[in-house]
Amino acid sequence: MLRELLANLPKPDHNAELLVGNDTGDDAAIYRIDENRALVATTDFFMPVVDDPFDFGRIAATNALSDVYAVGGRPVLALAICGMPIDKVSTETIRQVLAGGATVCKDAGVPIAGGHSIDTLEPIYGLAVIGLVDIDKIKRNVGARPGDVLILGKGLGTGFLSNAVKSGTLSDAGYGEMLAATTKLNDIGMALAERDDIHAMTDVTGFGLLGHLSEVCLGSGVAAHLDLDAIPLLAEGRALAESGVNTGAASRNRMAFFENVVLPDGLPQWWNNMLYDPQTAGPLLIACDPSGADDILAMFRAEGFDAAAVIGKCTDGNPGITVS
Repeated sequence: MLRELLANLPKPDHNAELLVGNDTGDDAAIYRIDENRALVATTDFFMPVVDDPFDFGRIAATNALSDVYAVGGRPVLALAICGMPIDKVSTETIRQVLAGGATVCKDAGVPIAGGHSIDTLEPIYGLAVIGLVDIDKIKRNVGARPGDVLILGKGLGTGFLSNAVKSGTLSDAGYGEMLAATTKLNDIGMALAERDDIHAMTDVTGFGLLGHLSEVCLGSGVAAHLDLDAIPLLAEGRALAESGVNTGAASRNRMAFFENVVLPDGLPQWWNNMLYDPQTAGPLLIACDPSGADDILAMFRAEGFDAAAVIGKCTDGNPGITVS
């Protein structure tokens, strides 16, 4: 749908300083500011995925910052985006949302220098984030090569956990698991940007694993093979998926990307849902030379990404994904 919405918009004149725009669905726009450095710009906001306003702010800020880390950048400045139905939401609740976002940004060393607020029908919160990146360190969701291995930095399953929050059925353990995953900053992306053996990098968010990997394959001109048993899952998220919980967004992702995907016969429906499930503040997905995979996994684990795993590989062939 996004491609359809953008397809007929007026095209700007060519600008040699715009290094990354919206042509490949990358995580952020990148604009050259001098010979060696570029500006990174992104924005992300959404409606509450949890009931606690402070936690909502934390999750939304973590999610917004991730797009800068995913291109190898260092976030340096943020602007808050806040829409609240002021006749329904108390001042203290709004304050808690803003405080949650500010706490994450403080931990990341990113000042919130301003923003904009409006009266809306439903609460929304997020950030516009500006970062910097060395031009020779930029990572994109294109550039994967045949022979690369695929590494996923966190477990999947936050969409199912969020769905259970909305239905009031999420356990305390599940809520803790969700918070741990969705407030874990992907700031390791800055260190990963230093590695020349990483050929493509993105974060798995709204399009789910298969959607974002499809974009990598299409942009890079490679095929991908995923090992189902190697994909890390959040334990409570898996339990919910196996119980039949699903999300509408997973169905929309399936409709958008199924033509690029071959799934094994007899795959349980919960696995199908999991692979398309949208993630909030989701994992980094990396395509790298296999010789560096062990070092990269060690980097992830040293930073507390205990679930990081090699989940597949890239090969020659028509762009698409085979799951086995």
